[in-house]
Amino acid sequence: MMGQALQDLWFGFGIAFQGHNLMWSFFGVLVGNLIGVLPGMGALSAISILLPLTYTMQPVPAILMLAGIFYGSQYGGAIGAILLNLPSHPPHAVTCLDGYPMTKKGKGGTALGITMICSFFAASVGIIVMIFASPLLTTIAFKFGPAELFSIMLLGLLAGSTMSRGSPLKGVAMTLFGLLCGIVGTDVNSGTFRFAFDIPDLSDGLEMVAVAMGLFGIADFLLNVNKMKAITSNTKMRIRDMRPSMAELKEAFWPMVRGTAVGTLFGAMPGTGPTITTFIAYALEQKVAKDPSRFGTGMIAGVAAPEASAHSKTQVDFIPTMSLGIPGDAVMALLLGALLIQGIQPGPQLISEHPDIFWGLIASFWIGNVILMILNVPLIGVWVKMLAVPYKYLFPSAMFFIAVGVFTTQNSLFHIWEVLAFGIIGAILMVLDFSVAPIMLGFVLGPMMEENFRRALLLSRGDMMVFMQRPISATFVCISVFLLAAVTWSAWRKRSSVSKVAQAIAQETSGAGVIAAK
Repeated sequence: MMGQALQDLWFGFGIAFQGHNLMWSFFGVLVGNLIGVLPGMGALSAISILLPLTYTMQPVPAILMLAGIFYGSQYGGAIGAILLNLPSHPPHAVTCLDGYPMTKKGKGGTALGITMICSFFAASVGIIVMIFASPLLTTIAFKFGPAELFSIMLLGLLAGSTMSRGSPLKGVAMTLFGLLCGIVGTDVNSGTFRFAFDIPDLSDGLEMVAVAMGLFGIADFLLNVNKMKAITSNTKMRIRDMRPSMAELKEAFWPMVRGTAVGTLFGAMPGTGPTITTFIAYALEQKVAKDPSRFGTGMIAGVAAPEASAHSKTQVDFIPTMSLGIPGDAVMALLLGALLIQGIQPGPQLISEHPDIFWGLIASFWIGNVILMILNVPLIGVWVKMLAVPYKYLFPSAMFFIAVGVFTTQNSLFHIWEVLAFGIIGAILMVLDFSVAPIMLGFVLGPMMEENFRRALLLSRGDMMVFMQRPISATFVCISVFLLAAVTWSAWRKRSSVSKVAQAIAQETSGAGVIAAK
């Protein structure tokens, strides 16, 4: 098995080192790194904007570019968090706690060097896990029928919605909204025109690119349009400042290993996301530390562990997406959609039917991470200056590219109106503290869930017990029910504790009022 995996990996390097594939991989890493540095922008925005570009590309370079954007943005986000205490993306919020204090101590370069080393180590471990776990998972996946596929997709949706940022109930609501958006159009089985309000342009359903750009591009623009001031920084960074000493490397080693283990463990769990992973890794370091009170004052472990967990999570996230067709988060849902646009069905047969895509992608991870290390040493100063670009210049440019990108998908002005509508919806939802990421999960998985649900019922002649009679399906259904029960119980306890605190405050206030009256 190991020999076959190494042989396949060698084949993947041959694919990844082809001139045009290497060029698009470099382009994706560069753009992802740049987007990751800019506040308010992220992998979702970048992939959404550049997704129409893949329509005219071959499948292999298209996926390599999008994957490069994904993990390139992960490292770029750490730069602003460490140097300017600016968490450009939620996963890097925890990096600010010790990264920025290190910068104030004059150790910002060391923090960036540690981040670079941890990212490469964690990504390498994640890639190795992907090499050996994906074929094994694929072998198991061949035992999955329509009932099993529906059950695991149900679990993925519930995990993605209940573990997202904010209220679990809001996450479930957003997932249901995404499911409704996903089934707009013509029913493939009956030919019925549904949820389209008699609008002919919706006969083929909502355009995935338009939905993604609206929710993650236009919505960000509408929320940040008043941020006209540039971020200023006098930080100067030299290459020699980024070389940590042997003592610092020794201090970072075990936190890096533990963070990598946390990211790898949570990588294959749909819906956990890198944000949850980084906070768990940081909390673990506080638990094992001899003096937890030093965290927040510039501890190397406070930077190494969360960054390692984020990068290993990023790589392992590709396992369920490529092997089972189950995206773990909104970014994976977009990458899954990009494969579907190319006419490629992710799942158990992807490795055998499209080995150039699968093994070329794995090889490109290592190549892309080496490119990241080479790029960021001389370009740190450039990235810092990019943080000073005012929003009034940045977002109008993004708006222009969004409009052009959506129009070129099918040369339809109606899709531009779709982008505007979902942009307004996304901005309103964000203001109301709803997470829009579950919408994309529901939108991508909804049609696939419906198809497998109906297929399972057709094969069982309408018997709903088919989902409980098959062991694998029954296991996933039971886990889904347990997850819902756990979230409901947690929400009820939190609400009851809040009400008790409110009652106690009210009693104290009324008691104080009585005393004052006397």
